[in-house]
Amino acid sequence: MPTPRTAPRTARDKILDAALSVIRTKGYSATTVDDLCAAAGVTKGAFFHHFESKDALGVAAANHWSAMTGGFFASAPYHGHADPLDRVLAYLDFRRDILLGTLPEFTCLVGTMVQEVHQTSPAIAAACDASISAHAETIEADIADAMKRYGIAADWTAKGLALHTQAVLQGAFILAKAKGGPAVAAESIRHLKRYVGFLFGRPQT
Repeated sequence: MPTPRTAPRTARDKILDAALSVIRTKGYSATTVDDLCAAAGVTKGAFFHHFESKDALGVAAANHWSAMTGGFFASAPYHGHADPLDRVLAYLDFRRDILLGTLPEFTCLVGTMVQEVHQTSPAIAAACDASISAHAETIEADIADAMKRYGIAADWTAKGLALHTQAVLQGAFILAKAKGGPAVAAESIRHLKRYVGFLFGRPQT
């Protein structure tokens, strides 16, 4: 997954970059403003100059995550396939291949936050939903093109399948946390790839 900038320009940048790491490590609820300031190397005064509350930081962090991951996935190699189904399958391979490093390094910030705050912070939950849904839409376009190319007429939709890929991925991250490593997540993604291949009549190993 994308990593924070090596040379942040402002205190706000430093805090947002620190949030990506600290929240994925400790969870949103357990992360304190002091934790974020220490990780960012800024004062608490600087924090509250840029963010009126921890929840305001949570919303900004979700948006920051969306911007970083959006650029990361936009430049990923799976876009190079001419066949839209090949792009979808290669996307899943790519998601499996980036399960690298420690759990906080490959798990999802917005997935982590929304599990904790979906009832207590509607603003953060909405920002997390927007992030996950926007990413699903990029896959939805390829799925829709593949359905047209392969003449798929079914009672499921490109949008539904795109959101299902995200549900599997987020669940895979939870299993990785429970099991303490990426192997179970990688296997879940392999099963998802087999399922997508089945839907399009292209068996996958």
